Amino acid sequence: MQAPSAARLRLRRAMRVALSHYVTNGISVAVGLMLVSGLVHLWLGAAAAAAAVVGVIVSSPPDQPAPRRGKFWQMLPAPLIGLPFFFAVQWLHASSLELGLLLVPATFLAFLGMAWGKRGIPIAIAVMLAMVFSMATPAPTDPLQALERTLYLALGAALYIVYSVLANLALNGRYRTQTTADLLQSLAELMRTEASQFTPRDDARDIREITPSMLGKLLGAQAALADQLQATRDIVLESPRTPRRQKLAGMLVVVLELRDLLLASELDLDALKTHPGHAQALIEMRRILEALAEDTVAIADALLLRRQPPPGTDRRSELAAIRLQSQDAPAASSTGPSAAVLARGLASRIGHINDEVIRLAGMARGEVEPDLQVVRANWQMFVSPTDWSLRPFFALWRWDAPPLRHAIRAALAVALGYGIAVLLPWGSHDYWILLTIVVVLRGSLSQTLERRNHRVAGTLMGCVLAVGLLSTHPTPLGGLLVVTLAQAVAHGFAVRRYLVTAVAATVLGLMQAHLLNLGMSPTFALFERIADTLIGAGIAWAFCYVLPSWERGQIPALVARVLTAQARHARHALGLGQLRSVESSPELEWRLARREAFDSLSALVQATRRSLSEPRAVRPPVDQLEHLQAHSYQLLAQLSAVKSMLVLRRDRLTPAEIEGPLVRTAERIQSSIGSVPTQGPAIPAGSAATALVAPDAVTSLPDPFDSDVSPWLLRRLDLATAIATQIRDDAARILRPSTLEGT
Repeated sequence: MQAPSAARLRLRRAMRVALSHYVTNGISVAVGLMLVSGLVHLWLGAAAAAAAVVGVIVSSPPDQPAPRRGKFWQMLPAPLIGLPFFFAVQWLHASSLELGLLLVPATFLAFLGMAWGKRGIPIAIAVMLAMVFSMATPAPTDPLQALERTLYLALGAALYIVYSVLANLALNGRYRTQTTADLLQSLAELMRTEASQFTPRDDARDIREITPSMLGKLLGAQAALADQLQATRDIVLESPRTPRRQKLAGMLVVVLELRDLLLASELDLDALKTHPGHAQALIEMRRILEALAEDTVAIADALLLRRQPPPGTDRRSELAAIRLQSQDAPAASSTGPSAAVLARGLASRIGHINDEVIRLAGMARGEVEPDLQVVRANWQMFVSPTDWSLRPFFALWRWDAPPLRHAIRAALAVALGYGIAVLLPWGSHDYWILLTIVVVLRGSLSQTLERRNHRVAGTLMGCVLAVGLLSTHPTPLGGLLVVTLAQAVAHGFAVRRYLVTAVAATVLGLMQAHLLNLGMSPTFALFERIADTLIGAGIAWAFCYVLPSWERGQIPALVARVLTAQARHARHALGLGQLRSVESSPELEWRLARREAFDSLSALVQATRRSLSEPRAVRPPVDQLEHLQAHSYQLLAQLSAVKSMLVLRRDRLTPAEIEGPLVRTAERIQSSIGSVPTQGPAIPAGSAATALVAPDAVTSLPDPFDSDVSPWLLRRLDLATAIATQIRDDAARILRPSTLEGT
């Protein structure tokens, strides 16, 4: 098959972006802005419409693709909290000192909302936008005018909330399809990353070695998939009652199984890389995995285009040919299974991946019925809660709590930014410095640096574009159309590509300020906005070092979470209930434990990555963390292989031989990592035993394709026990006081 040209690949990528859920959501927000502003303009005039647009902008940050249930309560807090702050800024607009005394504590309170995580961040930003855009208006001539503007904002916010709930309801089916397609894209990327490991090794490096770059790619791909999975679960698993919803939910379940199979595909791979006789076999396996990734992408593209996906291609015959080529290869070692048997096992696991991709295609085509018995009965357990809780607020009040420190940091940054803005000769546009601080300053240095660079570059491009538009002296209707388009782009790309958002947000801010200040001249806007942006970005960057919350301060809690999740997952994966039935409560408990194991590891991976942007003196022990992450994924891989044997090959297991070892292994893993280690590692750092597990504890193994597979399961259990010991030692090294000194 001829590879697509570079131009065609770019076109396909552009198509996926255009049809993605975040672009659809951005367009939905823009349509809502246009409808609300147009209605208010016809009803109450241009000034009222400009204020109502601010109400829409303030209400829109939390408007993301979401389940239908709880959408109203997701949207309500932002305008409800932002409204009194907008009025207070209007009231104090003419008094610089009193306004500054309001902005600082208000910023502190707004940023406390980030304690609620992904749900709280948009609300904090919305409240700050309410104050910033209130500063962008001309000072009201009297309190009545301030109240009038606030009521117009409330009207725009109320109308938009009603619209957003209805739009989310209307787009719910499309969001389900788009998030599923996005998930399949992430899965395909993980497949390609896994396939890149199937490269023969040309040198005599230790078979347990894994290169940092490859490990980073694997961990990053796994973390990206884990993050995308939860966003997809929340939408796709909501009330899967119709056939179409059941199909998408069934595909989600298949993706979860594929993730486990991909993880297990790494087993025994390093041993095979050292055998030149298997080089061609590894190359063929890589080609098949890459082809399966392309099949997965084709399913995703068909979903986005509302087309019938192509039927799945069965590649088991190709895998069978690879196994035949491997049979004459020399043994891996004198004390372990032969390389030929390992190659056959590896090809067999890829065969299971092949089967699941075919099932995925059949389900997308409507030819395979989804198996949703567990998910349909218990879907509420797999989705994020929609109710608001006060628990994050009560947990804030510790001096080392990152949200509290970030709120103090933001308040101080805004205080300095406002003071500088008042002293500048163009102080009438002081809101732009504050807006830059709000959007650039983040909880970690790495995120702030990324936002800083994108904000400055985006503002430069956006200012040139906005000044060009303003120089044409657009009518209020023309300005409204520009604001609508800018809002669509800024909202749609806020999470995916902030540089695009920065350009659109600059145009949005300048055009909205023009509408709020009718007749504003654009003559000085370009240089003024560039200077304000540089000042605001510089302040945000500098205040990252004020009361910093370095990532190493979160490492002990994240490591403890990983250990607890791994031990719980092992307990459920090795439960004897797996030998009896997979359609019962133990199966559900295992799925929940598996989710937490991946999510906890994803959080640790992301924290480790963020720490790479921090000063060397305050970085956590990155090397030890990478060892812990690699061993944790290895443990998940071994347990996934055990789970597959218990479910898929139970007819070739001898229960009497494996029941005792299953129980003992679960107990040993619990003993090793069921709690945070209080003593130092048993194995010195840097020894061969701290590398990835490769040795075998058995002298011979039967062919798993012709006899009982119980010895192979016992081998996996021994390896899992050894890996758990290494995880414990990794954690002990990371948590030593000398390692985290100064946290």
